Amino acid sequence: MSDGAGPSTGTSRRAPSGWPSAVCLVGMPALVVVAALVPAVRPRRPPTPAVRSTPADTNVPLVPLSYALWMAAGVVRGPVELTDGVWEQLPGTVGEPALWLVRTEAFRAVAARLADAVLDGAEKERAAALRVAGDRDTYLAGHVGLRLLLSAYLGVPPVDVPLGRLPCPLCGQPHGRPVVRDSPLHFSLSHSGGLCLLAFAPASVGVDIEVVPALEVAEDVGGALHPQETAELSRLRAEHRPAHFARVWARKEAYLKGLGVGLGRSMALDYLGAGPEEVAQVPGWTIEDVAVDDGYAAAVALQAENAVPGTDGYAGRGRE
Repeated sequence: MSDGAGPSTGTSRRAPSGWPSAVCLVGMPALVVVAALVPAVRPRRPPTPAVRSTPADTNVPLVPLSYALWMAAGVVRGPVELTDGVWEQLPGTVGEPALWLVRTEAFRAVAARLADAVLDGAEKERAAALRVAGDRDTYLAGHVGLRLLLSAYLGVPPVDVPLGRLPCPLCGQPHGRPVVRDSPLHFSLSHSGGLCLLAFAPASVGVDIEVVPALEVAEDVGGALHPQETAELSRLRAEHRPAHFARVWARKEAYLKGLGVGLGRSMALDYLGAGPEEVAQVPGWTIEDVAVDDGYAAAVALQAENAVPGTDGYAGRGRE
């Protein structure tokens, strides 16, 4: 789902018609992984994934594995929920990657109270242009939260945080990864279905959050994934495919946002895994699932701080 700063940020895409193909859609890039987080305020538990007893046998019953167990094993990360005033307690820097969750419903009053003072003119115009009240509320919650957190980390007033975009690495147009100008701090923002996920890190980072779609959407769009991921989805029972599809899609978008190319890069090029196993890693990056609410899937991708641009998996590595 969308990621960005200011007027370039897109509205939430709706499947199946909104799932883009091979066009330059980098206007929604950038956010990534958490090895150590701000002390977690755990959100409600997301949908239970399933583990295959025998990967090749579609008739074998699936054994549920809870996200609580995954988190205890360090396989997925939990974001901190942004509530009124929490940003005032933050240190003035980001030494380690941090993940934050904003629930539109819970944060609506805070966003409405602070929007005029916190957002810049372009963001206010973008919010006013959203005709659906739910989309407008989620945009305001996400962007007010983004500016409040950036303000706390950078030590400047929220409205003065200098947001911008890098050139698109695919076409050179000014809709690449959103950035804070003249700052080493990296961030990423994604929203879907009334939830916003934000990440902050000292290196390139990307996050994505997705509503688990209907089965027909998962089956229709699943063919756009890496061939091995499509095969993994096909081996799952139908009732489990939507959650697994949403998870692998979130992994892919988080990684592509971190690269700064967004959905301008084919989802079929990189193998991250659609099965119940841990994320298949890409050289130079750490990619992890994020524990969010029931009915959602989320992921974060963080580039190694010593990675050399151009040698970080962007060349199209995949598992054949």
